[in-house]
Amino acid sequence: MRAAFFDLDKTVIAKGSIPAFGRPLRRGGLVNRRVVVRALIGQLIYLHLGADSERLARVRESLLALTKGWPRARVREIVRDTLLETVEPLIYNEALELMEAHHRSGDRVYLVSASPEEIVVPLAELLGADGAIASVGEVDGEGRYTGRMAFYASGEGKAEAIRALAARSGLDLAASSAYSDSATDIPMLETVGHPVAVNPDRALSRVARERGWEVRQFTKPVRLRNKVTVRAPLLTTGLALAAGAAALWWRARRPQTAVGGLASA
Repeated sequence: MRAAFFDLDKTVIAKGSIPAFGRPLRRGGLVNRRVVVRALIGQLIYLHLGADSERLARVRESLLALTKGWPRARVREIVRDTLLETVEPLIYNEALELMEAHHRSGDRVYLVSASPEEIVVPLAELLGADGAIASVGEVDGEGRYTGRMAFYASGEGKAEAIRALAARSGLDLAASSAYSDSATDIPMLETVGHPVAVNPDRALSRVARERGWEVRQFTKPVRLRNKVTVRAPLLTTGLALAAGAAALWWRARRPQTAVGGLASA
C-alpha cells in the first residue's frame, strides 16, 4: 500500500495554520488583539525568511507559554466552529487535485504538520484525508494545557511518526510520496521514495537541486466548497481516537521525553 504525506503550512494551505486561527481565538476570548498582530508579523517573517530550527523553537515556546491554562475542549470547539471560514480561501487547488489523484490511484493520504492536533485532525477530516500526524499539547487532569509539549511533530519527529505508521499499516514507504515547503522537513522527505519540494524555501531548494528531487509551485488558493464535499469535522471520530493510541506508542518508546500524536484511518 502506497501513501502520500502532505505538510500543511505553505504546502496545502497558503499561510501558517496557527496565525490563521488568531482572530477566531480572539473572538473566543482566549487571546487579545496584540497577540494576534504579533502572530501575523511572525507569519510575514516566516514567509519571507523561511523557518530554521532555532526560529521554530522560539515560536513553539512562545505559543506553549501563551496556551498555558487554556481548556482544550474550548479550543476544539472554536476550531470546529470556525474551520471552514478560516481555511477555505487558503487551500491550494494544486494540493487538492494531488490528493484526489493519489486517492484515485489507491494511495492513502495523510496530513503531517507541526501544528496542533486540534487544528490538523479536523482539517484532515474536512479534506477527506485518511489520517494525520500532528503535535500534541500536554493537558492536566482538568483538561487544560500545561504549557508543555507532549509530542512535537517536527523534523525527525515527523519522520519517526511516519515510519511507525508505515509499520503498523503496512505502507510501502519506498513507493510513497511526500510534499513539503521547508528544509526542516527533509527527514520526512527522506523517508519516502518520491520526495517533492513544494514552494520550497531557499535551503530546501538547494537540497532538491543537489538530490534531483521534484519541485512544484502551488499558486492557486481556491474556495473549498467548490472542490470537495465538506464534512463537519468531529473530534471524537477514529482520527482522534487513533491519536490517543499513538500517544501510548510514543510514551512507551520514549518514556523520559515526549509522547506522540498520530492519527490514522
